[in-house]
Amino acid sequence: MSLENAVMAQMKDAMKAKNEAALRGLRAIKAEIIKAKTEPGAGGVVTEEAELKLLQKMVKSRRDSLTIYTEQNRQDLAQKEQEEIAVIETFLPQPLSEEALKEAIANIIAELGASSPADMGKVMGVATKQLAGKADGKAVSAIVKQLLTP
Repeated sequence: MSLENAVMAQMKDAMKAKNEAALRGLRAIKAEIIKAKTEPGAGGVVTEEAELKLLQKMVKSRRDSLTIYTEQNRQDLAQKEQEEIAVIETFLPQPLSEEALKEAIANIIAELGASSPADMGKVMGVATKQLAGKADGKAVSAIVKQLLTP
């Protein structure tokens, strides 16, 4: 089932249950899918990879807003962002644990023969492609830096 169909099905359920928080998050996902479909060159189709990037971008944006709202002591707005993040994350693959992430990055470093912080760009290029959707870019970067620093 495509992301759009899954979102539509859940929207119907959320409407029936009068779940405003879920409905808000699902409508945001639907709007982003429609926007992605209408972008030049998309041809009215959004690939699974593009859907994944779209969802990750939405979560990142909301996490940034959540941080700001929390710093400014706006719990009402922070709560809405948390609810939307929870809804969006249901469509993302389960993230890797820190141990699994370290192991995957160590394997990539071994494959590439990287040995110093100067090789970080090379490792990050491969790691971001292999771990797309499974790990946050900041976490990947921090672990790569940690493993390459003697």
